[in-house]
Amino acid sequence: MNTLTAGTPAQAFTLMNQDNEPVSLSDFKGKKVLAYFYPKAMTPGCTVQACGLRDSKAELDEKNVVVLGISIDPVKRLPKFIERDNLNFTLLSDEDHAVAEQFGVWGLKSVMGREYNGLHRISFLIDENGTIEHVFNKFKTKDHHQVVLDYLNQ
Repeated sequence: MNTLTAGTPAQAFTLMNQDNEPVSLSDFKGKKVLAYFYPKAMTPGCTVQACGLRDSKAELDEKNVVVLGISIDPVKRLPKFIERDNLNFTLLSDEDHAVAEQFGVWGLKSVMGREYNGLHRISFLIDENGTIEHVFNKFKTKDHHQVVLDYLNQ
């Protein structure tokens, strides 16, 4: 796994959102984008992480930050997650994990001695010009939103 680092250009991408419409990173030129990769919609950790970002939307808006949640879930699963948890940001489907591979967040994982390839929970703050400003890779799901806000407020 070769995760992108701060100072490198973010990989351009277009993925389908929860409404089955294409969304491209380039749609947000002039804004900061928090591209956060999460393993699976509607699981406990991913729900806690998403709800923290949902509840921080006003503060993120003040900092000119758009949130894009990216998982390998199929498009049809995403509206259920948004509706169930009243999410107020865009979710994107990377079913073939091509974008996850571009960002270097797809790779070997180990759970209880079992190894498999999967999506790593890593977030990228992309600046207004499409460069990765910061990589968030050390956080608990319940604190993710606060780690992001603390970085933005420093």
